[in-house]
Amino acid sequence: MSERPSKPELAVLPPIPAKRYFTIGEVSELCGVKPHVLRYWEQEFTQLKPVKRRGNRRYYQHHEVLLIRRIRELLYEQGFTISGARNRLDGRGHEIAEPEETAPAAAAGVDVDLVRAELEDILALLRQDVDVDVA
Repeated sequence: MSERPSKPELAVLPPIPAKRYFTIGEVSELCGVKPHVLRYWEQEFTQLKPVKRRGNRRYYQHHEVLLIRRIRELLYEQGFTISGARNRLDGRGHEIAEPEETAPAAAAGVDVDLVRAELEDILALLRQDVDVDVA
């Protein structure tokens, strides 16, 4: 028996055809997500509102297919939670810094002990100012 992969396969997605509307089955194939997941995401992501016609059938437009691919990327490839992905799409999420920007202070050439000592001196001066104002 083969083991089930822990994460969905990160396959290359097919190109999106030049059509105005896509059915839920077509979007499922284009985005590598099952139809029941797409219906669930409609509840969770307010930006995702497919047109509903004839017997409540869903028809997705090109920009919604792109949005679904972005949601899939956030959830499956970048490891976001539903609420984290929702925040990122709403513009409330913080951009992930590049590795160079998040380097530890020591790797950036900063003397942490010197900075700490300077901050303690500043704090002592501020405390003296507060004591003078109170007296």
